[in-house]
Amino acid sequence: MAQTRRLTAILAADVAGYSRLTGADEEGTHERLKAHLTELVNPKIGEHRGRVVKNTGDGLLAEFASVVDAVRCAVEVQRGMIDREPEVPDERRIKFRIGVNLGDVIVEEHDIFGDGVNVASRLEALAEPGGICVSRVVRDQVRDKLDFTFDDMGERQVKNIARPVRVYALRPEGRAGVPPVSRSSTASSSSVAAPRLSIVVLPFTNLSDDREQQYFADGITEDLTTDLSRIAHSFVISRNTAFTYRDKSVDTKQIGREVGVRYVLEGSVRQSGNHVRVNAQLIDAATDTHLWAEHFDSSTADLFALQNEITSQIAIALHLEIVGAEAARSIEHLDALDYTLQGRATWLKPRSRDVYAKAVSLFERALALDTSSIEAQSWLATELASRALDGLTDTPAADIARAEELAAQAVMASPRNQHAHFAKGQVLRAQHRPQEAIPEYETVIAFNRNHVNALAAIGWCKLYTGSIDEVIPLLERAIRLSPRDPNIGAWYNRIGLVHLVRSSIAEALLWFEKAHSTNPASSSVHSYLAACYALNGEGDCAAAELAQARRLNRDGRFTSIAQLGFQSMMPMVRELFEATYIAGLRKAGMPEE
Repeated sequence: MAQTRRLTAILAADVAGYSRLTGADEEGTHERLKAHLTELVNPKIGEHRGRVVKNTGDGLLAEFASVVDAVRCAVEVQRGMIDREPEVPDERRIKFRIGVNLGDVIVEEHDIFGDGVNVASRLEALAEPGGICVSRVVRDQVRDKLDFTFDDMGERQVKNIARPVRVYALRPEGRAGVPPVSRSSTASSSSVAAPRLSIVVLPFTNLSDDREQQYFADGITEDLTTDLSRIAHSFVISRNTAFTYRDKSVDTKQIGREVGVRYVLEGSVRQSGNHVRVNAQLIDAATDTHLWAEHFDSSTADLFALQNEITSQIAIALHLEIVGAEAARSIEHLDALDYTLQGRATWLKPRSRDVYAKAVSLFERALALDTSSIEAQSWLATELASRALDGLTDTPAADIARAEELAAQAVMASPRNQHAHFAKGQVLRAQHRPQEAIPEYETVIAFNRNHVNALAAIGWCKLYTGSIDEVIPLLERAIRLSPRDPNIGAWYNRIGLVHLVRSSIAEALLWFEKAHSTNPASSSVHSYLAACYALNGEGDCAAAELAQARRLNRDGRFTSIAQLGFQSMMPMVRELFEATYIAGLRKAGMPEE
């Protein structure tokens, strides 16, 4: 039987000094290693489209179709390890050594073999604790694609390999999650381009009279560092590195050069009595230009809840700002990530046919350049399903079918990718399966507590499955966390719909008018206004709004009662809609068939 061979990127990792650690605390070390693998390493491998081939007792062997993904994964694992186990003394902390190679391997069902694997293992052994070593072929493949610098360690003769191996150590340059080099050595790194979506959160300044409140400012800094790292493709400098700048007068450009980032976030906390104000500013490190600034006010009744709330609000706002800033950069040769970022920035605009068409086109280009990109698959599936949900496509059935296929591929390839699950939730909603969509959105929230669109989508599903009392609190939380969200009109719409089905017509009209002011191109808000006006006896206004809904929507849902598509509703919910929304549309002139 012929052997199966393939070219693959191999990542080998082990724990430095594992025997010493287990000798001191066997059970504790084993449990801590399991936690690191489960919570950080394995998810990162999946996020970067890799697979774990096998565990090796004190480490693992993984393979990737892309060597770029393998190196990115290695860096993010090492950066993630820096902030884990902060309470453990340095000599007892678990530190990985990682080797990455690109080579031809023999493939079996549960293992891979060959010199390519052996070289990766030898590179791992040459790495410093917390470090990464790569082979020459890896360095050559990624040097123009990733913004890292590699130190030439020369040729090494390694066990069981006939020829010497050229070894390169990834030079940290103070980047996220790896130990910073001394300030004196940073001059040589200034020419290295900062990664996209790269940011450092500087320690927030405590401006309160009570110096004991420093812990609250530090908590904001640490939580923001964690929350921003959940943004896809983000590169966030570790808390340990960021805190070296506390109380130091260093200009933004210098910080950007020293830690290799495009953006710097700084801020302050001031507490006076029962009132807290948090100020935050986002700065372009290259130009020292302020891109965004905001302040957040609240009472101090529950400082822990306040810290979570403010941190989430800042993280969500920064996500919108940074994605928009990156998409606006002038780039001569765009890659898959550039198109994905541009598509994401387009998606942040108020929904319309043109916006959806442009976003779909950009994600299609990203997928064409990288057919295995989980982000491109997930975002394209989201756009196709969402425009079908909004009635802003001429081919809803085809869009939903394509979205279902893409979302399934993304979830299978990366089961811990938050946006893959969001895409699947959107598909299930478009297929009138809201009960099945809820667990997908809940999975997204479990991965990223700041995913306000998942929060709002759960509210939509609760409405259609009969849990009406839960809808408005979910949507109000989304609005509170992202009060300037480009999708806020849809959230106003759903709050208005709850009031409508409860026959609170005056309250419903207030919310629908707010929704209309944020996005007049939404066909659904015009249908809701039509129903409200008709129930209020304003026939001419109702007829005009229904006509506008039909003009904006081309999937035929507003041509007749039968086309509204309420088949998936719980009987109790359908009765409420029949008595209010549907009754209003009948009065506005919508026929049964």
